[in-house]
Amino acid sequence: MEQKDSKLIVSVSPHIASGRTTKGIMLDVIIALIPALIAGTVIFGLRALLVAAVCIASCLAGETLFNLITKRKHTIGDLSAVVTGLILALNLPASIGIYPAIIGSLFAIIVIKCLFGGLGKNFANPAAAARVMMLLAFTEAMSKTAPIQLAVDTVASPTPLAIMKGAEGTLPAITDMLLGLRGGAMGETCAVALVLGGLYLIVRRVITWHTPVVYIGAVFVLSLIIDGNIEAALYQVLSGGLLLGAFFMATDYVTTPTTNLGKAVFGLGCALLTVLIRRLGSYPEGVSFSILLMNLFTNYIDKATRRKPLGEVKA
Repeated sequence: MEQKDSKLIVSVSPHIASGRTTKGIMLDVIIALIPALIAGTVIFGLRALLVAAVCIASCLAGETLFNLITKRKHTIGDLSAVVTGLILALNLPASIGIYPAIIGSLFAIIVIKCLFGGLGKNFANPAAAARVMMLLAFTEAMSKTAPIQLAVDTVASPTPLAIMKGAEGTLPAITDMLLGLRGGAMGETCAVALVLGGLYLIVRRVITWHTPVVYIGAVFVLSLIIDGNIEAALYQVLSGGLLLGAFFMATDYVTTPTTNLGKAVFGLGCALLTVLIRRLGSYPEGVSFSILLMNLFTNYIDKATRRKPLGEVKA
């Protein structure tokens, strides 16, 4: 009787393959961001498309150049650089200069992503970190909002958060906040487009609901407690980059917790920091700062919320 040799192959986890690829996930994120990009283009004009194209091209060029210099495998095919460029662009005013947009994109892709080992090894969300850097380096350019092309008079108006902090101006109606007819970054104004994109990611199971729902909900509740007014709390949720950050930056696979409880804790931490910065800080917005700060605590949150194996005994 012939006996065949058998081999026992042992490999590290995970042992269950989902069939999803990095490229497929990034493609879903790009699809989810398209409504916000379209809305930004309609509201602020074709310059929004130019800024998006510049940021994406700069990210692709920066990653390609870095890989050539360091003789690493080319990775632009996974579309992560496209996602970084697009998210960063949506965080910028449509009136931003081309050179600041290029510098911000190269900072995000080279300094935050590539220098730390590439996709999966960066310690912070590249788009959030780049926006914070640009706020510090190009404060004047980042604070100027592009004129709303749909308005009768194309005069740029202050952001709702700036108005709530004391700037001259009148708060837009809630309907205008939902549709994006207000001052702000080109991709953060249209709440309807951002929610549609976020729901798409949840339905496609690219992200879970834990971080965005806790983040947005906690900002609303905290604002309601502080102001004692539902309308004021709604303005806090619909203003600034809260929806963009909650759905597309605070859910980053690499820089946020992996457990569901950890994701909820992360969202709560982002909410607390956002409200504190908006209320007490000199700058009216706090979303990017809060996400960047919470990125530093991701490993600690993961360790505190991970499940312990059955019967585990501490050594």
